[in-house]
Amino acid sequence: MTRMRRFWWIALLAAACGCRPKQESPPPQHAPGAAQAPAPAPPEPAPADARPVIACFGDSLTAGFGLEPGQSFPDLLQADLDRRGYHYRVANLGVSGDTSQDGLARLSLGLQEKPAIALVELGANDGLRGEPVATTESNLAQIIEAFQKAGARVVLAGITLPPNYGPEYIRQFDAMYPALAARYKVKRIPFLLEGVGGHADLMQRDGLHPNAEGARIVEKTVFQALEPLLRK
Repeated sequence: MTRMRRFWWIALLAAACGCRPKQESPPPQHAPGAAQAPAPAPPEPAPADARPVIACFGDSLTAGFGLEPGQSFPDLLQADLDRRGYHYRVANLGVSGDTSQDGLARLSLGLQEKPAIALVELGANDGLRGEPVATTESNLAQIIEAFQKAGARVVLAGITLPPNYGPEYIRQFDAMYPALAARYKVKRIPFLLEGVGGHADLMQRDGLHPNAEGARIVEKTVFQALEPLLRK
């Protein structure tokens, strides 16, 4: 074999050896009885919020229709309670568009909160739709009774209607809230939008819902009604 060919074979063998795939080392085996690193502990669950609940059970006025997050009166109420040293959790159970019948249908969700105080704010959409006042009153009565049986102290928020609904219908509607408050001996807010309704600078363009500044006034009205029921 010539010297040149011998060098070629040596180079070829070297290349073949260099291209041979490496065998991966087997994973280390722990000897029987050898100590192993402990698995990381799972994160501890967040502690349950044990504060008594104030359930704001209502429609769009409670839900904060048209407002930014944190601007609804229940959100403002939570901040106000915290600032004043009252240890309560405010649950915003407002659903835009709800009638008293809708509220009755989802009452179990409110009862699940086991509230210490329930602010019932419903009926406005019934009135705007011209529902029979007797039907609305019956629905609200059932809601109040259910919260009371569950141990909650109830505050009933009243509302009124625009004058174009006719004086007789409005008279019956307005009389419904004080009649319910007297029957069940509950605290009543005569008009939730006191000092806000009818003031264009405090209402949204629809004339039905408060703007951010109006919501702050509503919260003050709600707090004044709730304060005698609160404990520090």
